[in-house]
Amino acid sequence: METPGNLFCVAAPSGTGKSSLVKALLELDSRLAVSVSHTTRRPRGQEVHGREYWFIEEPEFRAMAAQGDFFEWAEVHGNLYGTSRKAIQARLEHGDDVVLEIDWQGALQIKQIFPHAVLIFILPPSWEELMQRLNRRGEDTPEVIAQRMANGRTEVAQARHFDFVIINSLFETALFDLKTVVHSQRLKYAAQLRNRSQVFAALGLV
Repeated sequence: METPGNLFCVAAPSGTGKSSLVKALLELDSRLAVSVSHTTRRPRGQEVHGREYWFIEEPEFRAMAAQGDFFEWAEVHGNLYGTSRKAIQARLEHGDDVVLEIDWQGALQIKQIFPHAVLIFILPPSWEELMQRLNRRGEDTPEVIAQRMANGRTEVAQARHFDFVIINSLFETALFDLKTVVHSQRLKYAAQLRNRSQVFAALGLV
């Protein structure tokens, strides 16, 4: 599916800093929009319905999935997550650049639909640091943290399927790397051709 807008999928194990990086990127880049996913998990902390996620019940989620409302959906840590087909397609066709915070399963599904989607994986600097970050969040029980660490090993093994890998040792450096990936993608020949087709046509390149 060719669209003038670029699609960026950012995946990472829980606690790696994915959400903080994407939030900071959005504050710096006015051309980038975030797509809000649907989930059956409960809101955490100060999360707001329609801002971080659309928080819905499982029967409603499964009904939407059956109707084909999601580009992709998956079960992660016992909860369901899905990406709205209508919201993403409309933005990309309008020429907007869209970023998705997504699990690795969803990212690989998206790549099948949008071959030009850019997959970015965020890695922790070490397992010890990831454990410390999960504990510092103060949101999960020791049992949940242990499960997230176990799942994290499976998730990290999928990084080899992604286009770019960023190690979040220092937040400012990781944010710079993320900005660099986005900017570089916009300057690729194929991306410029999709987004600035009139210029290419005027120059006789198409």
